[in-house]
Amino acid sequence: MKPNSVTKKAVRLLKKVRVSAAVLAATAMTAVPAYAADSVQGSKLVTGTEKLIGDVTTWLMVLAPVVAGLLIIYFCIRRSAADEMDTKKWNNRITVAIVSCIGAVLGSATLNLIIGYYK
Repeated sequence: MKPNSVTKKAVRLLKKVRVSAAVLAATAMTAVPAYAADSVQGSKLVTGTEKLIGDVTTWLMVLAPVVAGLLIIYFCIRRSAADEMDTKKWNNRITVAIVSCIGAVLGSATLNLIIGYYK
């Protein structure tokens, strides 16, 4: 019995996952001793990563509502020109845009708050 293409794809994906896990484990094992000797808190890598995450989350809190607002305006324009069946789809897209904006802002604010405790 020959395996079908879905099974072959699944086997290839499983091999890739195993290789990725092995690489990740090897990287983690080599990285831990490098930071164990010095102070982790004062290293450039940690402070730079904290600043990067802080900047990205701040920009995300600003850009997410702007992009969501533009998308909602576009979706409303498209909804006004749509027929009855498509109106439901555009209403759904508007709802998804609003919920996604709220999720992005809350997620970035939470991450920014967490990073703020490490400074």
